[in-house]
Amino acid sequence: MSAAGVLVRAAAMVALSASLALSAGVAQADEAFAACLAGLRRDATGRGISPATFDAGTRDLAPDRSVLELLDFQPEFRTPIWDYLAGLVDEERVADGRAMLARWADTLAEVERRYGVDPATVVAVWGVESDFGRAFGSRPLLTSLATLSCFGRRQGFFRGEFLATLRILQDGDVPAAQLVGSWAGAFGHTQFMPSTFQRVAVDFDGDGRRDIVGSVPDALASTANFLRRAGWRSGEPWGWEARLPPGFDASIAGRQKRRPLQDWLRLGVRPVDAARAAGVDPQARAAVLLPAGPGGPAFVVLRNFDAIHSYNAAESYALAIAHLADRLRGGGSFATPWPTDDPGLSRAERRELQALLAARGHDIGEPDGIVGARTREAIRAEEARLGLSPTGRAGRAILEALRPR
Repeated sequence: MSAAGVLVRAAAMVALSASLALSAGVAQADEAFAACLAGLRRDATGRGISPATFDAGTRDLAPDRSVLELLDFQPEFRTPIWDYLAGLVDEERVADGRAMLARWADTLAEVERRYGVDPATVVAVWGVESDFGRAFGSRPLLTSLATLSCFGRRQGFFRGEFLATLRILQDGDVPAAQLVGSWAGAFGHTQFMPSTFQRVAVDFDGDGRRDIVGSVPDALASTANFLRRAGWRSGEPWGWEARLPPGFDASIAGRQKRRPLQDWLRLGVRPVDAARAAGVDPQARAAVLLPAGPGGPAFVVLRNFDAIHSYNAAESYALAIAHLADRLRGGGSFATPWPTDDPGLSRAERRELQALLAARGHDIGEPDGIVGARTREAIRAEEARLGLSPTGRAGRAILEALRPR
């Protein structure tokens, strides 16, 4: 055999070996998934879930390994605070939120009467979580949660969520076809995890089902019930933007470093709007937050901020809800600017940036204001062309650079 033939045969053998190894790996993974489901079936019986419900929910179920790639990525912790808030609290969302406050005014008034949570806060959660019902997520909950129950880290947590989803199906609250949501299992207008749904969801419209997917009243009331049970104090603000005294010791800031409000006042921490603090008990436990360090906006936060934080344990998330609620009540932007020379973009500005990238020949899909991998890749290419450091970040600098002169 010629030398070329030997090389071709060797390459073919390598390819065959790789293919066999891949097939064996897939088979082992399938066996592992099947064994995991068998264990979950036993657990389900102990939770009062019938074999019929389990079998109907898991028939032909296959793992979706793409969710494992998302397990360690949370924008609340990775995105600069000014980018995170710019996309969540923009003029579009404020206008939409005010429209929802008017449309659902009677429902929200009754929700506040029963649960003590003001309409602006409830609507702010709705806006941030699903853009007022426009973005529920499209991943089947049982597929995502079964995958996360059997592979990756935090399997114990996700097993509980998987079984809670089966219980929702068994109880008939939400049809199986509507149980779609985020990669991690959150679903509905205000994106409850299944176990959260089990604990706090309510049937507010009186149809006999707790349905946060098909019923806006159920979703809004369930959100208010969550916040009330998390410690919400009716009539008390979440907090306010503050001004710090010269030389403020940033080491005493932090959500867990609480002291009586009057102590902060003695240290010279003052509300930007004095009316926000009027009537608040000077003994109320408060903390100072510096989400971008001492050079950026500062906030005094009270117990209601913690209630929002319990919805999604990220301070940037809680601040987005709190700020959007303030905007819905007629408030404005923060008085202190973020410490950056490249501010974040609103969703309208992100769509504009995507359109400019597409006009330059980049395949980014339909401009939708969502900065995904293809948009970031296109930004890096344009930054390199312009002699800028290739960050892939959708900020004002790249938008201004690409705008027609």
